[in-house]
Parts: sequence; structure tokens; C-alpha cells
Amino acid sequence: MRVLVVEDDERISAGVCKALRAAGFAVHPVFDGEEAWFQGDTEDFDVVVLDLGLPQLDGLTVLKRWREAKRTMPVIALTARGSWMQRVEGIDAGADDYLPKPFQMEELVARIRALLRRSTGHGSSIIEIADLRLDQRQMRISVSGVPIDLAPLEYRVLAYLILNHGRVISQAELNEHIHGTDSAHDSNAIEALIARVRRKTCSDAITTRRGFGYIIEGKAP
Repeated sequence: MRVLVVEDDERISAGVCKALRAAGFAVHPVFDGEEAWFQGDTEDFDVVVLDLGLPQLDGLTVLKRWREAKRTMPVIALTARGSWMQRVEGIDAGADDYLPKPFQMEELVARIRALLRRSTGHGSSIIEIADLRLDQRQMRISVSGVPIDLAPLEYRVLAYLILNHGRVISQAELNEHIHGTDSAHDSNAIEALIARVRRKTCSDAITTRRGFGYIIEGKAP
């Protein structure tokens, strides 16, 4: 899952990025409103962490421009201004959630996971599809009730397919959402990663659509 972190305070940005990477996200940090607007308008992110007090272009303006351009990625707004009016302005501008500074990193991670669940149509941190069970809080995937030992990249790719079950995911999309745009697309690497996941899970839930990508078609039990 790709997260755009927009925060001009480098200390806060570093802390947020560290916490999100530890939680299994691919993170792309930017530090001003102009760059944030460009990245959010031209790249696909699963969620955005957006500070409203930005240099060059304020966060509310960035958010309004995204929504006017029909960019629908979930956005959680951060601000040091904790008044109810600022919260209303952020929500009216198109924010999906709001977190005043200072905040605990654990709460931010939990709120991001909740936004991702809602954006993919899931209401619980535990998602069951076919014989697979994803627990986002514990970052654990089980097969037929048995937990499996996955490396971080293996977890990311399988979790992304589970969250987007019923939709064909291309190799390019998988690469982007588990590595970020800094990694060049390598179809052989993605194929090898999928092969390892299949071998470890001993599950036939992941179907290959030749020329298109991969899909988990199973329904929730």
C-alpha cells in the first residue's frame, strides 16, 4: 500500500515515515504544497497523510484541487490547529479523517488502516477471503486457520491482493504499491514473488490472468 506523506516538519515527517514503513507501507514523503499537489495529481496513492500548514501552497488548497480534479484517494488531515472550525474546514474540503498534533504514531497507523479498509469496502481489520485470513493489526495472514511466515514483501503483495479481491491487479500496479515509484518495474521479480507466496500458502486463491495480472476471486466465508 502506497502512502503519500505531506509534512514540512522534517522531524515529524521522519517519524511518520518510520512508523508507516514498520507497519508495512510503501511511503513517499514530500515537504511542500506545490510538490504535494503535483504528486497527488499525477501518481496513484492508496492514502495521503496531509499537513494543512504547508509552505508554498496550504494543505486545504491542495486538498480542494485534488477533489476538483476528481482525485478520490483517502486523505487524513494533520494540523496543529485543534479548533473545531479547522476540522470542519478540512472535512468540507474533502478530508476523510482528521488528526490534531501532537498525536501518537500508533493512532495514525490505526486510522490509516481504517481508511484503507473503508476505501476497499471492508469494515473490520480482519478480512477473510476463500481460505485466506488477513489480520491488519497483527500484520498476519493465515491459511485455513494456520498462520504462515511471510517476508515483508510477501506480506505486502498478498495483503494488497486480499484487500482488492475481485479485481485484476497488473504487475505494474503490484510493483508500484509494494515498492513505490522509485523501483523500476521488473515483471520477473513480481512473478517470483507471487510464486513464493503461492508456495508458502499452499493456496490456489491467487489466479493468474495472462497478459493482465493477478486476482483473488474468492468470496468471504
